[in-house]
Amino acid sequence: MDIFHELTWRGLLDDYTGRTDGGDDALPARLRTGGVTLYCGFDPTADSLHVGSLVPLLALRRFQMAGHRPIAVAGGATGSIGDPSGKTQERQLLTKDQIAANVQAIRPQLARLLDFEAERNPARLVDNADWLGPVSFLDFLRDVGKHFTVNQMVAKESVRARMEDRDVGISYTEFSYMLLQAYDFYYLARAYSCELQIGGSDQWGNITAGMELIRKKLEKKAWGLTMPLITKADGTKFGKTESGTIWLDPKRTSVYQFYQFWINTDDRDVVRYLKYFTFLTEAEVTALEATHAANPGAREAHQSLAKAVTTLMHGEAACAEGQRASSILFGGSLDGITAATLEILRGEIPTAAAPLAAGLPLTEALVTAGLSPSKGQARKDIEGGGIYVNGQRIQDAARTLSADDLLHGTAVLLRKGKRSYALLTAA
Repeated sequence: MDIFHELTWRGLLDDYTGRTDGGDDALPARLRTGGVTLYCGFDPTADSLHVGSLVPLLALRRFQMAGHRPIAVAGGATGSIGDPSGKTQERQLLTKDQIAANVQAIRPQLARLLDFEAERNPARLVDNADWLGPVSFLDFLRDVGKHFTVNQMVAKESVRARMEDRDVGISYTEFSYMLLQAYDFYYLARAYSCELQIGGSDQWGNITAGMELIRKKLEKKAWGLTMPLITKADGTKFGKTESGTIWLDPKRTSVYQFYQFWINTDDRDVVRYLKYFTFLTEAEVTALEATHAANPGAREAHQSLAKAVTTLMHGEAACAEGQRASSILFGGSLDGITAATLEILRGEIPTAAAPLAAGLPLTEALVTAGLSPSKGQARKDIEGGGIYVNGQRIQDAARTLSADDLLHGTAVLLRKGKRSYALLTAA
């Protein structure tokens, strides 16, 4: 795989250092001559990564697939400060214990994205607290701080913007973040022969600071490469919904919600996201793009996107259950519904307990489930053909629910109209 071509056709190449260099000094030439050790960092500000973290981390995987050696750097030290890039106000500081717990929680997510067992070029996960923690303040000022001018640091866009905001400003703590990240790059270059740092376009100043420190202290050449920050066509923030952030941990964002996030991608964004977030080939994406242009209503591109990303993060079995739950909640058949799918539904729709074993009139069940405000209205809803029990339309207002209606012996799925669902569990 030519990683430069891969990043370019996917629209993942924003900028890289030495773009005007020629011959062997150019980054593309260096990447073609053999395996390069590269890194990308992330600050463990929560106990899960979110979908906004995927582009740089998937880029590490793309580099690994092309024969390069990726290092994922957990910011156990820098996470206690917070990068001011893209932030309009100071981050809330976390304790060391919180950060350590977050790093441990994120490890399994990284293992789904990177191959730590590869024979030739295994990925590596390191924590910058291991090398930044032992450095004293005086040593850091003497050995690192002397290589940077305040003029250089103030020139960084995120720093300058905060300094110009008199109401917020920037603390010395966040102002120093650039130096810490520069030290990360220097340390990795010294310890692991790391030559390249990648990140979002907002990381350019931090990356070039590290390159400069490597040049001055190690007299070696290093490179930086940035990817575009993800935007949405409608102007809203990527990775956010009305219910909040979309996390990679299924305990924080269920598999169903995760799948739905991708299914609900704006038509204007879906092809771009297929390039950003999947490992589908150029030919496969081109074919989906043509299909989408010819018949956007079929949503084939959306389905391919949701399936690919959900399978990547949660596995084929979980993805299949998420697809099944999605189909059911959009009017699909319940034939072959599994206990796992039923459990997903339990977490996504209103659930109430009722004495089903002894027999419960459907009119009463609808009121208990919150689908009808009264038994009288429930009778009208049933007779009007708007009520479904386990996917079957019921128009007999005298119908009674019993244990025989329980799916997997646990619950009955009720539906009113096209989209109003509820589960009744046996009390």
